[in-house]
Amino acid sequence: MTLNLNNLNKSIINCNKCSRLIEFRKKILKNKRKQFKDEKYWGRPITGFGDINGKILFVGLAPAAHGGTRTGRVFTGDKSSEFLYKCLFKANISNQNTSEHVNDGLKLNNAFITAALKCVPPQDKPEKKELMNCFNFFQKEIYLLKKLKIIVALGKVAFDTCLEFYKKYYKFDKKYKFTHGKIYNLPKGVRLVGCYHPSPRNVNTGRINETKMTNLFKKIKQIN
Repeated sequence: MTLNLNNLNKSIINCNKCSRLIEFRKKILKNKRKQFKDEKYWGRPITGFGDINGKILFVGLAPAAHGGTRTGRVFTGDKSSEFLYKCLFKANISNQNTSEHVNDGLKLNNAFITAALKCVPPQDKPEKKELMNCFNFFQKEIYLLKKLKIIVALGKVAFDTCLEFYKKYYKFDKKYKFTHGKIYNLPKGVRLVGCYHPSPRNVNTGRINETKMTNLFKKIKQIN
């Protein structure tokens, strides 16, 4: 089979390697949040989204239980995505400041967004074997992003996961410390940028705000 984004996405959606994650997804389908009780949840693995010719890759750890797992698109339909897309829009990386459902007209400019783990894990804590299974998909996404220059890791866990991925596939052994806004070198001329996760906890505690996040995204755009 020729490797292209459509074929890769079909493989991701049909993956059933991790029994623990499959069982957890089924549990979510049975226990919908009250405000979404009448909605049909996606309930399957989540693919990447955006401009395959983009130079920027945003990476989260995994889809949210009642965000991506509900809507079928990464960083869509929850509080984290609400904050993230306000900032992406202000930085002119997205065409709108909301990400609510798969048919909302959202487009990314020169950027692609994905999750290292394609299924939501219990307590947001994947097992190592689950990450290793998903790294196969993550590797193919990176391969298809021919113009990739920058990986923005949304949160420390995503940052550490990216390093683990490069250690596995590129024999990369440098140890980098997660710091918001700090830029590190990866193999093949790619830069890794640490970025606080756009979670309600980080926003409500003041760790991150729209100005700080937007300024980082504008800075990233200037990297060649």
